[in-house]
Amino acid sequence: MLSKSLNRLALTTLAVTALIAPAHSANIELPSLGDTSSSIISQQQEHELGRAWLRAYRSRIHEHQDPLLKSYLEQLLYKLATESELNDRRLELIAINNRSMNAFAVPGGIIGVHTGLFRYAKSEHQLASVLAHELAHLSQRHFARRVEEQKRNTTATLAGMLTSLVLAATVGGDAGLAALTATQAASRGSALRYSRQNEQEADRLGIQTLSAAGMDPNAMPGMFEQMLQATRYTGSKPPEFLLTHPLTENRVADAKNRASQYPQKQYLDNIEYHLMRTRALIAIDNNPSVSLNRFESELSGSSLNREAAEYGLVLTHTALGDYQIARKHLRQLIKRSPNRLAYQLADIEITREEEEFELAIDKTKSLLKYHSDSYPLEISLAETYLKANRFHESELVLEALSISRPNTPYVWFQLAEVRGLAGNISGVHKARAEYFILNGVFDRAREQLGYARKLLTHDFKQTAIIDQQLRDLAALEKKMEDF
Repeated sequence: MLSKSLNRLALTTLAVTALIAPAHSANIELPSLGDTSSSIISQQQEHELGRAWLRAYRSRIHEHQDPLLKSYLEQLLYKLATESELNDRRLELIAINNRSMNAFAVPGGIIGVHTGLFRYAKSEHQLASVLAHELAHLSQRHFARRVEEQKRNTTATLAGMLTSLVLAATVGGDAGLAALTATQAASRGSALRYSRQNEQEADRLGIQTLSAAGMDPNAMPGMFEQMLQATRYTGSKPPEFLLTHPLTENRVADAKNRASQYPQKQYLDNIEYHLMRTRALIAIDNNPSVSLNRFESELSGSSLNREAAEYGLVLTHTALGDYQIARKHLRQLIKRSPNRLAYQLADIEITREEEEFELAIDKTKSLLKYHSDSYPLEISLAETYLKANRFHESELVLEALSISRPNTPYVWFQLAEVRGLAGNISGVHKARAEYFILNGVFDRAREQLGYARKLLTHDFKQTAIIDQQLRDLAALEKKMEDF
């Protein structure tokens, strides 16, 4: 069964590598992945491969939709990328609600983070060490270098490595490891040695990036020790991250030695990390009562950060409908940090749940004067308009977001829902088509474009755009048949 699944997934991966992510109107091109005279795949080809892989991945998993958490991770990632050796900084971050300790980098600037990583990282510095390590894999183009090493089997290597990454992140680490092992076996013995060299290089550059970004270089060996400790607790099954990033005692010692070469100093612990960790833990629990017990226990016992535990009580009491208790805890937090966006958004959420929609809208608009490009605030405003039955205003907010964040499926999903309530039926189908394209479900996208075209037969401009999208999808389907 695994063999059949791998074969099907390999074909899917090969097919979608022919697809470039749409900028906004979802015009799809079919790039060449190089010819026999190419010594290495180009950065543009890597970018195209990454976006194609992301579609295949999204078609198999449910992306975690927490605008505040995603915004935090994006900001941290770009802070590190600015100080890294990465030249192509067209990065895209995807968050997955999975309790396993895992993060991964895919050629073309895709960085994936499991919420489970927050369970193990004790500080922002430790979380950043994992992201810096992944950025180093991208900056040194380890994937392209593997292809160059195995250029006689380039296509098999591309498909095998991308397939193993999909499997490792969706159906479980063991299956993904099996696929990756099969791919490595084709390199006739050199893959393991090359992999170790990649990891050492990523460690060295990751530590360098941490220091350049003003973060603790010792966080990387510290995070490695957390991983080894997790391995001891779980017996023979290692954390997901270690299946594709093998870790040894020697590697930990080497990381410690490298980090010790940087000047010793005190590093501040960022409260924002702990607040986002709280949100990640709540997502993993998927049960506000369980989370409530967690944070009450932390406040009565030991906690990584007591303020974050109190924030957890605010969020869980809100989810349980206990708004007065939630506000009691929130008042204490706002008193300490009146300008912290996470607390202000929590206040807006409670206000919205109490159906004080006008007040929630006014609060959000006031904050947008100072945070005009805040994705979490814009989504919050769209949600409040929706709950207040002000569908057109919600639609306008989401349309603006679809322009500023065209590759965010959640925005298109929400826009489709709001357009339906606003009576914009052709707009519903167009937004759904964009959503399905980003998620690699091309037959559904074609179906939605067809519906939209029927409704817009008298709008020449719109039908011309839709006709081009349909031609692009047809070309892609033909490409898949050829495989």
